[in-house]
Amino acid sequence: MGSGWDGVNSQELGRAEWAGPCGAVGNRAGGLGEAPRSGEGDEVTRAMANDGGRKQFWKRSGSKVPGSIQHVYGAQHPPFDPLLHGTLIKPGSKPPVTPVKLKKVSTFQEFESNTSDAWDLGDDDDELLAMAAENLNTDVVMETANKVIQNHSKLQEQHKLQEEQLQEDKPVPFSELPSVAYGDNRLVKSVSESHASSSAESVSENSSMQRSQSLPHAPTDPLEGEEADDNTLATPALTEREAFRLDKFKQLLAGPNTNLDELRKLSWSGIPKQVRPITWKLLSGYLPANVDRREGTLQRKRKEYFAFIEQYYDSRNDENHQDTYRQIHIDIPRMNPESLRLQPKVTEIFERILFIWAIRHPASGYVQGINDLVTPFFVVFVCEYIEGGVENFDVSSLPEEVLQNIEADSYWCMSKLLDGIQDNYTFAQPGIQKKVKMLEELVSRIDEQVHRHLDQHEVKYLQFAFRWMNNLLMREVPLRCTIRLWDTYQSEPEGFSHFHLYVCAAFLVRWRKEILEERDFQELLIFLQNLPTMHWGNEDISVLLAEAYRLKFAFADAPNHYKK
Repeated sequence: MGSGWDGVNSQELGRAEWAGPCGAVGNRAGGLGEAPRSGEGDEVTRAMANDGGRKQFWKRSGSKVPGSIQHVYGAQHPPFDPLLHGTLIKPGSKPPVTPVKLKKVSTFQEFESNTSDAWDLGDDDDELLAMAAENLNTDVVMETANKVIQNHSKLQEQHKLQEEQLQEDKPVPFSELPSVAYGDNRLVKSVSESHASSSAESVSENSSMQRSQSLPHAPTDPLEGEEADDNTLATPALTEREAFRLDKFKQLLAGPNTNLDELRKLSWSGIPKQVRPITWKLLSGYLPANVDRREGTLQRKRKEYFAFIEQYYDSRNDENHQDTYRQIHIDIPRMNPESLRLQPKVTEIFERILFIWAIRHPASGYVQGINDLVTPFFVVFVCEYIEGGVENFDVSSLPEEVLQNIEADSYWCMSKLLDGIQDNYTFAQPGIQKKVKMLEELVSRIDEQVHRHLDQHEVKYLQFAFRWMNNLLMREVPLRCTIRLWDTYQSEPEGFSHFHLYVCAAFLVRWRKEILEERDFQELLIFLQNLPTMHWGNEDISVLLAEAYRLKFAFADAPNHYKK
């Protein structure tokens, strides 16, 4: 062969041809048994000479060998650029480069062992970092670190000072707070006037409560403290998103004619506490959309309610109504929250509301469970006139006129709600029977395993779901969650009568893991009647409502899908 093939034996050439891409060597040399054409050997010789004998002829200076990789620098190890990082490199030092192995490759095995591949874990990155660390300016690094520590310390001191100031500050009397007046003479505090509390503490408390799971028990409802979300009846500090949503509500409610469709869309994902009373009155149909008509409507409806009191309430001791009044008197002490039911003034108001409703609706009369439906309206409307929560608030301390307004508003809003689900409370309660049957059929379609498990252990849906329909889940979740739930119910068309079915289905499937672990009828029933929701908050209800909406979207317009 020509001089261009000196130093390369036939075995190496065979290996090179096998390793080369697409037969490049064979094409260049014309085959193993064929001598190179004129000038080609010289070209190879010059290429090898330029590389200083460090590389094989198939690994030329301008090409890359298949399988070899270059260092890829991520966010943690950016490449050093002398122009950008000149201040971090000591004078006289050279930019770090990847060391090149100088050993001459004589066989393919050695070539392969010296070539970085995608799955090889070499030490090149460690060497590069070590070189970089040696070249860093120690003074610059220490100065930067000290600045970070000082800034962190200052932030910590500021947080401590803010917490101390919050503890020392006394709450401003409600009457002295600037407010926005609406047509029904209610007062709405602005965003800056809400209680300032540590948002970091609120988030940590919320997450810790959601992680903890209590043993099955009936939810006793703490109205404030456990959950630091928008639905607690105490007023937490607003996040940026909550403040933005509150402004949108205020803008929508401030117009001369409130767009109820837009209000429903905005209310679906929750209503800020500050505007919940006026929003509930509008969504329930108690107040007109026209601002100018609201005050007159309120005065007329409140006057009408107390005319009913004067006309009917004295008949509570008559023989015809004695049983109704006695049952109301028995049921009121069973309601939540306990702090309200123990107040004689609250008991008196509830007795009047329930008795008047029963007298004016003889087709159904009073049925156990209706007493629970007054509570959310009453609590929300009380919060309209007080600052903070109602847990430790003495309702009797409010002016008599305010109490009368709260009582009348609660009566009319509850009446609007019951008008849509009255067949739940007529004789034999056919509405509830029908909804429980629909729930059973729906669950059998969306989670056959849970349905079959309940059936195998002879657990009937009526044994646990009757209360879900009768009390609208008020006995299953804390009151703060019920209020958030009702924000969406009042935003949905037929929310209490139709959408509630899908909420119950999502609620049951939510506990599928715990249900499938129970292997006994008694334990299953005890669990389903005492679900561990004591620490539920806004996020849990939002997830539940989202799943319920998905089920409604899938089944509501195709009823045959959930019929056997």
